[in-house]
Amino acid sequence: MENVEFKTNIKCAACVSAVTPFLNQAVGEKNWRVDLIDPLRTLTIIEMPDQNNIIEGLAKAGYKAERL
Repeated sequence: MENVEFKTNIKCAACVSAVTPFLNQAVGEKNWRVDLIDPLRTLTIIEMPDQNNIIEGLAKAGYKAERL
């Protein structure tokens, strides 16, 4: 499977902590990362399951994502 990237509004380490439980549940602990240095705040999902799970999980945590 290929990696899938999302542009997010995740801005800091505290934001990453807030979304961690949702992303860990949706895709697994070792299957995602957020690049806080990238201006798009890119969320990379490794071995993407259903992209709607990612968007919905982030929405529950109060964040937005759109697929790049």
